[in-house]
Amino acid sequence: MQKFIKIIFTFILLIGMCKSTQAQFGFSHELGVIAGPVAFQSDYGERHDFSTNSGNTGYGIGIIHYLNFSYKAECNCYTPETYFNDHFKLRSELSYNKTNLKHYGQWVDPSKTSLIANQLRGMRGSTAVTNIGMQLEFYPLSIRDFTATLGSFAPFVSLGGQFSFYDPEAYSTLGPITSPLAIPDKYLGGAITNQGGTVWSIVSSIGSRYKLTELSDLMIDLRVQYYFSNWVDGLNPDPKRYPENKANDWNVWLNFGYIYYLN
Repeated sequence: MQKFIKIIFTFILLIGMCKSTQAQFGFSHELGVIAGPVAFQSDYGERHDFSTNSGNTGYGIGIIHYLNFSYKAECNCYTPETYFNDHFKLRSELSYNKTNLKHYGQWVDPSKTSLIANQLRGMRGSTAVTNIGMQLEFYPLSIRDFTATLGSFAPFVSLGGQFSFYDPEAYSTLGPITSPLAIPDKYLGGAITNQGGTVWSIVSSIGSRYKLTELSDLMIDLRVQYYFSNWVDGLNPDPKRYPENKANDWNVWLNFGYIYYLN
């Protein structure tokens, strides 16, 4: 919790530094909040299985900040019109998501009565991830026209990177996670950890804004976040022996947000 508070303070400080430079560089600011369900894709469950995708679902919340290059807040006027100013925004984000995890799919079906099936059914886990990073959003339609029209929509796509702090937890209802009686062989010998760490990720999303009032928007976006690590969920079986677990962890997050234009 102390680490998360420090990250929030740093994020707010960076926003303040950006705002203090707006008169020199000519842009305005937008601040918002986001929240929504997160489907975490990991070594828990069966790949491409609907019950896994729907079962290993958690929540995410976040604070977002935009640099709007098409408008100068200090003079209440538009910037010189260029394609970049009218079609791009830079989004900074501090977000947090948490997902409880367990195995789903055919290998834990009630009809399976083997020791491995029972061990898989007994495994539990969770991961909590704090992200900080940036995305560049591209709006195919004019940002100026959207800003001037109440009730209008502004679809967008984005691409960016984030630095994440992850905190996994893995355990079994059958006993210690180091016991061969509680955990399948593939997860023994250092393939499970409850130790947190850091990781870089790439983020891409597609969504739209809705012009609610002159100074506020509603937003929805669907994002995919790919982590450059297979340890985010706390599990990492040997990919050479178990190729079904070789993919790095990633998630899908459906965001709903509210954005306010700062003057």
